[in-house]
Amino acid sequence: MEWEVIGLWILAYLTGSISSAVIVCRIMQLPDPRDFGSHNPGATNVLRLGGKKAALFTLIGDMLKAVIPILIGYALELHNRNLGWVGFMAFIGHLYPLYFNFKGGKGMATYFGALVALSPLLLAYCIVTWLVTAFFTRYASLASLLSSFAVAAFGFYMDHRYFFPLFAMFLIMLWRHRQNIKNLRQGKERKITDKKFSRKKKRSE
Repeated sequence: MEWEVIGLWILAYLTGSISSAVIVCRIMQLPDPRDFGSHNPGATNVLRLGGKKAALFTLIGDMLKAVIPILIGYALELHNRNLGWVGFMAFIGHLYPLYFNFKGGKGMATYFGALVALSPLLLAYCIVTWLVTAFFTRYASLASLLSSFAVAAFGFYMDHRYFFPLFAMFLIMLWRHRQNIKNLRQGKERKITDKKFSRKKKRSE
């Protein structure tokens, strides 16, 4: 394996380890998202903490963590298979950040970012599935799981280049959302519009 591929995977992980949610909340003088609401450093929790503007900045930041390393991969003319795993490493960095004791978010925004750089077609399919699910259910976690599964399934039939890293990301998101799945089954899952916060509750979204 070429050293530039390994180096880019490491860079993607280090970039993914940057917590956009924590940085945005500090700049906007909001509570630490790891201590409030779902305790998840992601755009959905920041939306409840600081509104749409803060959530948008968090979303863009988390997406760029995957976009930038993949664009560097394009500049280095890496094989498509390697580019898919670059996005995967940025995704892993977001979930298990080196700078925050390996305790990160659920990864959907960084997953979106990988799709932005890898395949606009798969991105459009993912966004439509997410928005439709979120609109009718108001559950960000359910929308994330269904859209990531749909992309993996669609990619298997339409675009084999990135199937394995995308499917790996879906499986990891399934594991990371295990508490959400339990909450959904019990009717306890937080909705996107829920603005009640608690320091004592475990991460749910």
